[in-house]
Amino acid sequence: MRTQVGIVGAGPAGLVLGELLARAGIEAVIVERHDRPYIEERIRAGVIEHWAAALLDELGLGARLRREGLAHHGIELRFAGRGHRIDFPSLTGGKEVVVYGQHEVVKDVVAARLAADRPLLFEVSDTRVEGIETDRPVIRFVHEGEEVELSCDFITGCDGFHGICRPAIPAGVLTAYDRVYPFGWLGILAEAPPSSEELIYAWSERGFALASMRSPTITRLYVQCPPDDDVAAWSDDRIWDELHRRLAAPGFSLTEGPVLQKSITAMRSFVVEPMRHGRLFLAGDAAHIVPPTGAKGMNLALADVLVLSRALEAFYQDGGTAGLDTYSDTCLRRIWKAQRFSWWMTSMLHLFEDDSAFDRRRQLAELDYVTSSTAAATALAENYVGLPFD
Repeated sequence: MRTQVGIVGAGPAGLVLGELLARAGIEAVIVERHDRPYIEERIRAGVIEHWAAALLDELGLGARLRREGLAHHGIELRFAGRGHRIDFPSLTGGKEVVVYGQHEVVKDVVAARLAADRPLLFEVSDTRVEGIETDRPVIRFVHEGEEVELSCDFITGCDGFHGICRPAIPAGVLTAYDRVYPFGWLGILAEAPPSSEELIYAWSERGFALASMRSPTITRLYVQCPPDDDVAAWSDDRIWDELHRRLAAPGFSLTEGPVLQKSITAMRSFVVEPMRHGRLFLAGDAAHIVPPTGAKGMNLALADVLVLSRALEAFYQDGGTAGLDTYSDTCLRRIWKAQRFSWWMTSMLHLFEDDSAFDRRRQLAELDYVTSSTAAATALAENYVGLPFD
């Protein structure tokens, strides 16, 4: 097989890159190790930044997002038993975010790609990339029992943190920056109407809690817990009791319902530099991970592939390599700003094991400042709805 761009991984990064390249008339083949139901049913967070929702609209992929997604014009920071709303439109010139599950984005893009008969191969195995330091890199894999050699001009690794592309880069090329947080999130999906129209980020003496949603009938809720905690130790009653305590505020009523799913997610920050070696480019979780507090994961992945698609389009138009050469630096400027924001939100709202009384008073002062200063609230809002591109 032969294509211009080989894409490893059919998550949001790889799928949207495929659509961006198709719009530019660039051929791409996407290979994915899982089957279609797996990638379409894997529940992930889904806060989509203003520019990212507009990008999906521009690609013709936003119809269901606009119809079924929940537009949010702010968030609530809750501490000391009181809620304080951060109003996005008034602070950012009218911008908002949309709550729409990552797996729903995947469904939309997969359907569009298959309807357009663009190459998307599921259930590939034994995948490896070779020749990335040459001008004819190759993706080798097994599909439907046959060994396949896919010759490419470029390869993009959109295969996540545990994928095969980043390890294919020779030792000593990449520098990894890593921070593991001493807590995790116990998350549940509950069949219950959301208790609030917007997300609630709550600081409490018992730890952090987040009230989110997936639809008008499905609620997504989180509580801070030890990273190595056992899900089995958290009965439904214990979870609801903890949520009631941490989200308590005058006039607030938490809606309960059957728990459909529960899991514990570890919290970490991770970045590798550079995000390119030879003809191999890394995008999304293959290159960086952020703690979910800032709602940046999928948005950073989409930003990566937008930058890369523009660089590839310029290359195929006139042979220019400036965009490809600066891809890593361009993306990393945005990534480190998102890391800073996610770290700041995380450190402001969570309890750390070695916190002193001083630390907790400092956190409360920070929250008080953010919710009482227009300048501070604007900084939060600008980062949350999505920073502009250079």
